[in-house]
Amino acid sequence: MRISISKSSVTGEVFAPPSKSYTHRAITLAALSKESIVRRPLLSADTFATIRASEMFGASVKREEENLIIHGMNGKPGVPDDVIDAANSGTTLRFMTAIAALTDGITVLTGDASLRTRPNGPLLEALNRLGVKACSTRGNEKAPIVVKGGLEGSEIEINGSISSQFISALLIACPLAENSTTLSITGKLKSRPYVDVTIEMLELAGVKIHTDDKNGTRFIIPGKQKYDLKEYTIPGDFSSASYLLAAAAMLEGAEITVKNLFPSKQGDRAIIETLKQMGADIIWNREAGTVTVRGGRKLKAITFDAGATPDLVPTVAVLAAVAEGTSRIENAEHVRYKETDRLRALATELPKLGVCLKEEKDSLTITGGTLKGAEVHGWDDHRIVMALSIAGMVAGNTTIDTTESVSISYPDFFKDMRNLGAKIEEVSEE
Repeated sequence: MRISISKSSVTGEVFAPPSKSYTHRAITLAALSKESIVRRPLLSADTFATIRASEMFGASVKREEENLIIHGMNGKPGVPDDVIDAANSGTTLRFMTAIAALTDGITVLTGDASLRTRPNGPLLEALNRLGVKACSTRGNEKAPIVVKGGLEGSEIEINGSISSQFISALLIACPLAENSTTLSITGKLKSRPYVDVTIEMLELAGVKIHTDDKNGTRFIIPGKQKYDLKEYTIPGDFSSASYLLAAAAMLEGAEITVKNLFPSKQGDRAIIETLKQMGADIIWNREAGTVTVRGGRKLKAITFDAGATPDLVPTVAVLAAVAEGTSRIENAEHVRYKETDRLRALATELPKLGVCLKEEKDSLTITGGTLKGAEVHGWDDHRIVMALSIAGMVAGNTTIDTTESVSISYPDFFKDMRNLGAKIEEVSEE
């Protein structure tokens, strides 16, 4: 799908969509429990992939109004009777690869063309050291993946510099192993807040994880535990809300309030402090869970460390594109291993809009200026599409393709933006 965007402003109130990260974890832990209710989940392409995979391991997931009623596997996933297709969801692939290690048979997991390019080596190596037989069918550490169950506890190390999803996957599966596991992280743990979210959810499900070092990079996971997540309400998603907040900060005359943004472990709540550093007029009422942004202030350049918050990189990049001075997004090499190489995508598309940008291995250097309309490619990546969309509201006369990809994390993105006043039209494909 292609869309055309004219110069716009946004005003009004909107609810932040439910968190994708919390929804993935809540569904997964509920499926490993006996009976659970997940309230107000995000129902998107990625989370539907996790639902389908959970059902293939033996869970029953039913939708009732805004909730999911889940009759789980009670810690004993069965062998799927077909290949698990994680579609475009890296979280689904990594979590379900670890859960496959708990079965008494063989599981095959794959995904779409994009997902089959993403690395999984550290997770496969760790599972093999835990008594599992896990491999890539092509011998390149990428899906399709074959897993023969038999998870045992052990002392293992795993490289944390590529994806925190590997660590979260092991933290979810290892409590159900026969013996205890000691998991030590080597390298610099990227996206640490996502691991913190996982541990928070594990505790709510009655599972104990211990750390015994000051850096929190060594986890002791007792075996033979049970999951018991009875009920959980999904919080708002700061990652998705970042596009709404950035749009208001970038557009003259804008004023929006985003609801359901309460304090949580989400690392992407850093968008609020980032906007403050850039000079935006922003107020977060933590008790009410509302964030209000008023446009009109000139934004200023910053240095942004993407180590903990890779999903904010597209948002910060477009903010930097209109800010005074030169911004630098650094410590960002892991952003290349998402749905697409997001550093390359931004370095390719933003210059089409008139942005002066330099791409390096783990950084982007962006000099702000005046945006101009252009035809840009969305790279089949929801975050690239949403970031380019808010840039298009500033530039005007902008066309973006592959916009259906927003269904991955924020299916109502264009609907919400139109309701706030954005001038967005669908363009017929010819």
